[in-house]
Amino acid sequence: MTVDQAAPITVLTMDGQGGFQPFEGDPESARPTPGGAQWVHVNFSTDTGSDWLARHSGIAPTIVEAMVEEDSRPRFVGHGEGALMILRGVNLNPGSEIEDMISVRIWLERDRIVTASRRHLRSVSDVFDALEKNDGPRSAAAVLLVLVERLGFYIGEVVDQLGERLESAETGVTDPSVVVRGSPFSAIRRKTARIRRSLAPQREALERTSQNVSDLFSVQQVHDLREEVNWFTLLLEELDLIRERALVAQEEFLGILAHDQNQRMLVLAIVSAIFLPLSFLTGLMGMNVAGLPGTENPWSFWILVGLMTGVAAVILVLFRIKKWL
Repeated sequence: MTVDQAAPITVLTMDGQGGFQPFEGDPESARPTPGGAQWVHVNFSTDTGSDWLARHSGIAPTIVEAMVEEDSRPRFVGHGEGALMILRGVNLNPGSEIEDMISVRIWLERDRIVTASRRHLRSVSDVFDALEKNDGPRSAAAVLLVLVERLGFYIGEVVDQLGERLESAETGVTDPSVVVRGSPFSAIRRKTARIRRSLAPQREALERTSQNVSDLFSVQQVHDLREEVNWFTLLLEELDLIRERALVAQEEFLGILAHDQNQRMLVLAIVSAIFLPLSFLTGLMGMNVAGLPGTENPWSFWILVGLMTGVAAVILVLFRIKKWL
C-alpha cells in the first residue's frame, strides 16, 4: 500500500515491528487497539479532514482549534494526558520557496499520534516510506521522534545550501561586475531571516516537549529528543553565522563599489581641473573682438599652444605634490 499524504484522512495501525497495517474500518471509529499504536494523518485543507478533527477525533475542542488555525507558530502545549506540538519544515515542493515553511500540527497520546497539515511535507512522506519498508517507528512517540529528525535533516540541508551559496558569492565580492543588481547577500539574509523566524520558537517548543512529556516517552526517547534540540540549536547558530557573514560581505562589496566610484570621480575631477583653465584660455583667445592680441603674429597659435601645455604641466605637478594623482 502506498500512503497518500494528500488524502483527507490516513489511518495506520503500527505493528510494533517497524511496519503498519491500514485501518479498514470507518475513520470515524478509528481508535488504537489495546497494546497497539495508531497514526492518523489529516489533510485539514479538506472538509472531510477538518470535520474528522472537530467531530470524531476525540481531541479537546481547544486543541482542535489550535491545530486548524490559519496562522500558527511553533509551540508546545500540554493538555490532559496528551500534548500538542506545532512544528515547521522547509518547503521542498516544486516551484516553492524553501523559506516558505510548512506547518505540521501534532497531537500526541501514549498510544496515538495525530498529525495535520495543509500541504505536502517531505518529512511526513519519509516516515510513511519507512513504515512501508518495515523500517519505521514502532510507537506513537517514535513517529514524533522520526518526524522531528527528518524536519531537522531537511532544514540542515537548506542551511548547508545557503552556506555554499554564500561562499560562492564571497569569492566574487572583489569583482563588482560579478555581483549584479539584486545582491545575492541580500537574498541570503532574507532567506535566513525567514527560516530563523520559525526555527527559534521551534527549538524552544522541542525543548519544552523534552521537559514535559516524560510520561509519553521512554528515557531513551527523551534523550534522543534532547539531541534533536541540540541539533536545532546548532542550526540556529549556523544561520546566525551565515547572516553575519552575508552582512560583512555585503558591506565589503559596497566598500569596494564606493572605492571604484571614487576612483572614477577622481579621474573626472583631474580631467576637469586640467581642462578648466585651458578652456578659459581658448575661450578668451577665441573671442571675435577688435584689439585681440596676436592676430597679426603668425606664431600666435603656437605660442598659445605652448602656454596651455605649460599650464597643464604645472597642474599635473601640483597634483603629484599633493598626492592627488
